[in-house]
Amino acid sequence: MSTTANPIEVLLVEDDAGDELMTREAFEDNKIANTLHVVRDGEEALDFLYRRGDHTSAPRPDLILLDLNLPKYDGREVLQVIKSDAGLSTIPVVVLTTSSAEEDILRSYKLHANAYVTKPVDLDQFIAAVRQIDEFFVSVVRLPGRA
Repeated sequence: MSTTANPIEVLLVEDDAGDELMTREAFEDNKIANTLHVVRDGEEALDFLYRRGDHTSAPRPDLILLDLNLPKYDGREVLQVIKSDAGLSTIPVVVLTTSSAEEDILRSYKLHANAYVTKPVDLDQFIAAVRQIDEFFVSVVRLPGRA
């Protein structure tokens, strides 16, 4: 469970409604106090990050949970844009995907992902994985712009 006094802004980039629901349940079940924002494709993720279209008042995320297999722009393209933009590159990005392919893992790290997590199929394991991500990025590491 997050022990931070100030909740962080988490952007979940996920096109699968079931995985979104499991992530929401993980936040709720573990009393994670962070604010979860959800976008469903790569184009919407970039709109959120650049505050375009329907996302003109979007907060800057403190952490991004990014699926790789997305419509419009895939997660690899989104990751490349984030990490090549000086204004966004400091946002930690955790690739949270079903792929365990070595080529996806290597490419994600070459694109400067901060972590790569293969989504567990089991709900309890999925919830535990999300909780561990939260604990690490909220309770253990210091995020840019957070004292």
